[in-house]
Amino acid sequence: MLEKKYVYNPYPQFIQPDNYKKRPAFIKYAMKYAAKMDVAQNEVYLSIRKFTNPITGYILPRKRRLNEHRARALRAMIQAMLYHFNIATTLVMASVEKLSDVCGLSTYSSVGNKSITRASRLITDFMEPIGLISCQKIWDKVLGMYIPKIICLKPLFFMMFNISQFRLKQIRVAQLKWINKYLKKQGKSKITFFEAEQQAKENHIQRALNYRQHKHFISENQSKATQIIQLEEKYVRSYILKKLVQKYSIEELCDIGLINLKRKVNFEYLKLKKLAEYSIP
Repeated sequence: MLEKKYVYNPYPQFIQPDNYKKRPAFIKYAMKYAAKMDVAQNEVYLSIRKFTNPITGYILPRKRRLNEHRARALRAMIQAMLYHFNIATTLVMASVEKLSDVCGLSTYSSVGNKSITRASRLITDFMEPIGLISCQKIWDKVLGMYIPKIICLKPLFFMMFNISQFRLKQIRVAQLKWINKYLKKQGKSKITFFEAEQQAKENHIQRALNYRQHKHFISENQSKATQIIQLEEKYVRSYILKKLVQKYSIEELCDIGLINLKRKVNFEYLKLKKLAEYSIP
């Protein structure tokens, strides 16, 4: 009998996205020192005897030591949050799902359904109650659903690698000055910390809506693409050719020519195959 795995990825690790962008010096510094220290066994919060659920207000049981699986998840999550940290606003510009993905904490069922429970519980059951972060959920009245929660890094988060609240404030002031200097060059008005935070939240909400819209579009069209691609290839190509002929006028078809029309059929066939095989992230 096979032994059931406690976790699917016992050694999660933050991996920088493919579209890696140069991060500010402060973020690189914080990531470097967070990696050097054992943030999972830090004396800053090990000394805390109890912590409270931010939603219910109930005192949660406090263990002296994190189990090793959660400790490894925490080390990876802290790196991911720092990478996506917005200095001026103290917000993490990434959803829990994205953080889960880049840390290798997401799991998939046999039918391909994604679960981010491991990352979500780490945030909800540990990081937020103990005071490392705070989370805000926003209800979208138009769509009738919650936008992915907005995460804010608290001073205690940075105290784990010896960055004081005073030092963090200095860095934020310097960052806001840099932003306003850039805005001035563009002929725009200066912004305050509050305005910077509101803009960041609006961007977060817009990205979340765009992502959901993208997933809906893919899901809606993938079913149709799967049905079509199951036919014999000659019938699929015939279907595509018929659609292309309907799309263009006779003059346009003459301009395209037979060779280019065949290329368009090949292109649309490959695109249809990719859509049918596409796995929604």
